[in-house]
Amino acid sequence: MKPLVLTSSPPPAFTRGGFPDVAIYSTFFRFVWGQLPSQDEIADLLGPRTPGQDYLHWSDCGFRWSRSENREHRDLSLADFCQRYEIVELWFDVDPEAQLALICLLDHLRAYPETVTRLKLRLVDQDMEWIEPDEVGNGMPPVVDVTERELAAAQAAWRAYRSPTPEACVDLLQQDLSALPMLRPVLLDLLDELPSTSTGLGASEMRMLEMIGRGYSLTDDLFDNSTIRQTYVFDELEYGSLLEGLAFGPRPDVVGLDEALRTMPREIRKIGRKRTSAAASRSPTSARPSSPTGKTFPATTRSTAGGAARTSPTTTSGAGHRGW
Repeated sequence: MKPLVLTSSPPPAFTRGGFPDVAIYSTFFRFVWGQLPSQDEIADLLGPRTPGQDYLHWSDCGFRWSRSENREHRDLSLADFCQRYEIVELWFDVDPEAQLALICLLDHLRAYPETVTRLKLRLVDQDMEWIEPDEVGNGMPPVVDVTERELAAAQAAWRAYRSPTPEACVDLLQQDLSALPMLRPVLLDLLDELPSTSTGLGASEMRMLEMIGRGYSLTDDLFDNSTIRQTYVFDELEYGSLLEGLAFGPRPDVVGLDEALRTMPREIRKIGRKRTSAAASRSPTSARPSSPTGKTFPATTRSTAGGAARTSPTTTSGAGHRGW
């Protein structure tokens, strides 16, 4: 029997070559942005489909259902559905959202020993977007059994991330996380996005100001040029919201940004999965760092103690990154 694949991308190219029976991708929630789902919400989504259910079910996020040997069992809970397979492969790459989805999923499945015995974790150390179908079976990422060690690390990390303040995540970095080798860099990146004590801004906001100060004045550059930006936590829509906070607060750090970004519907900006709407958040107009007096200067010299981006009327209504 072909394996079941649980993954973080909808759907990775390698799943199109007929490798899995079906691929379930975990875009149920967005973990790096906005309010985290409750444990009850997670349990409802991953549980069995109920009669008249009008909210998302895990099986709604699947690929190759029409060819699946178990398509008639998709109303089961995810844990029970996994037990219909000999092998369930977990493909979660280095993206922060993917690693958070992985620890959430492992934390949930830990309560189902019969399911855990089928789990195999692929140690994917690259963006899965670049894994092609012809690479499956030849040079595949290494695979390990999911044991109590992986489950314990996932549970500790998920509890720490759900804590109301970041101290638990800082303490977690002092522990052995080698069972989930892609997790530690992600935690460091997430902590870097917390407001700085000197500027009130996170790593992505500071990096965008630095880029604007060096001439990257198009919002396409700021959203899409991750090679130069060197921050990877958020998606294009979320970078748009961060840039909006820098541009439209009471003490703007950026001027010259198209007002279209400000009027973009918040429900679109809030849901990172709706990438097809990303173009609406991008403007080919130029942006430049500003001071309260209107003078322009290199962004690296700007001090925003108190965090102007945090006090913008457009960024205090519930949308925003985790930020504790």
